[in-house]
Amino acid sequence: MAARQQLNNFKDARQCPFQLTTETGAPMETKTATMTLGPRGPVLIQDNNFIEDMARFDRERIPERVVHAKGAGAFGYFECTHDVTKYTKLAPFAQIGKKTDVSARFSTVGGESGSADTARDPRGFAVKFYSEEGNWDLVGNNTPIFFIRDPILFPSFIHTQKRNPRTHLKDPDMFWDFISLRPETTHQVMFLFSNRGTPDGYRHMNGYGSHTFKLVNAENEYCWCKFHFKTDQGIKNFSASEAEVLAGRNPDYAIQDLYNSIAKGDHPSWSLQIQVMSKEEAEQEEMNPFDLTKIWSHEKYPMIPVGRLVLDRNPRNYFLDVEQSAYSPAHMIPGVDSSPDKMLQGRLFSYGDTHRHRLGANYNQLPVNRPRCPVRTYARDGPQCFEQDDAPNYFPNSFSGPQEQRQEAHVGIKHEGIEGRYQSSDEDNFSQPAIFWSKVLDEKEQNDLVANLAGHLKDAQKFIQERAIGNFAKVNVDFGQKLREAVDAYKSSQL
Repeated sequence: MAARQQLNNFKDARQCPFQLTTETGAPMETKTATMTLGPRGPVLIQDNNFIEDMARFDRERIPERVVHAKGAGAFGYFECTHDVTKYTKLAPFAQIGKKTDVSARFSTVGGESGSADTARDPRGFAVKFYSEEGNWDLVGNNTPIFFIRDPILFPSFIHTQKRNPRTHLKDPDMFWDFISLRPETTHQVMFLFSNRGTPDGYRHMNGYGSHTFKLVNAENEYCWCKFHFKTDQGIKNFSASEAEVLAGRNPDYAIQDLYNSIAKGDHPSWSLQIQVMSKEEAEQEEMNPFDLTKIWSHEKYPMIPVGRLVLDRNPRNYFLDVEQSAYSPAHMIPGVDSSPDKMLQGRLFSYGDTHRHRLGANYNQLPVNRPRCPVRTYARDGPQCFEQDDAPNYFPNSFSGPQEQRQEAHVGIKHEGIEGRYQSSDEDNFSQPAIFWSKVLDEKEQNDLVANLAGHLKDAQKFIQERAIGNFAKVNVDFGQKLREAVDAYKSSQL
């Protein structure tokens, strides 16, 4: 397979090794011995080759992502195949046939960088469009919804997916206590514990922008939108037992599968479609169109084809091109804007903030993140500053520094309301999960969902089990009864 041949391919591409040097380019005479006072004497501090190697090695790792720590990346292009200019002036959608370079990163969410690719977990799905008007990042998951609808809950939710601070172990009580206390999680939890929670690699899953976004056209008219990447390879999932076997046999399965597929010319692709809701429809919609725990009806808001995403190039170096890649929903260009989605509003801050923590203030100057168009700002200095000119570093100025764009890029929306902390825990948590249970899942998938839930819930305390089962019974009485019987069956088998 291609991944196994990488070192041989590197060797074959070069007739002879490069000359080994220090980091400043001086020839290095030996890499296998420190400078000592005699063959048995102490190491000398003047051995700069050793000092440079060790000091650099000590700083080799950067902080891993708090979430989405483990993932795979690739490069390719997006080709616009349909005219959607009546909805948006987004540069990648400007005309049929236009191609825009992209990078993409797929990931698990809760696990550390060494965790298994087949763990039961949502999958991150992030795409960076390198357009002539700047970088546009569409950063979502392989599910069209999420667990919570208010970003203030996000740190607590993620803590429940991580490790118990005392035992340093995954803790079912932490997970199910939070889930059962916040019933808005029901919809996403049902997705997670269906077989969709263990997709067969990254090529056989859909991707979603998940949030509601605002699209703006050339006349500065706006509508609301959801983005959907539909896999052209077809949906494929693992059963719980298959995923568990692979977690031990090949914990890097998804990374390997994507790399080998691209290397052999089997380039994965996704068809981008959008749902559109007019501002008038949004005002009349009974469901909150900005609620991340809900989907939009495909009957009322049908899919509109836009184009095709193709990944045809593997990273040249994982650290440079994947670990240092930085995607953020705040990276927008003319034609797309934010919405009142509370979770989106929270992410607009948090993503850039974590990139500055992980990579430094100049993370957008790294090659994988650098826009393909000219960048002219008044940002200055800081660690790892690669691009900076001699223009004035203040604004306004009289010396030909970068000037403002005079056209109005932002289309404002009128909001009315009273400041307050509005609780959202009871905003119809069960109607859409009921549809997912009765109309989306077939009988086998329902049984798999029950079995997967029971296999995890059985390890939580009794009172937490009862609360969780009670929530699922509000989705469907039969669902709740089957889950109770499955959990009880585990208890009986342990007697």
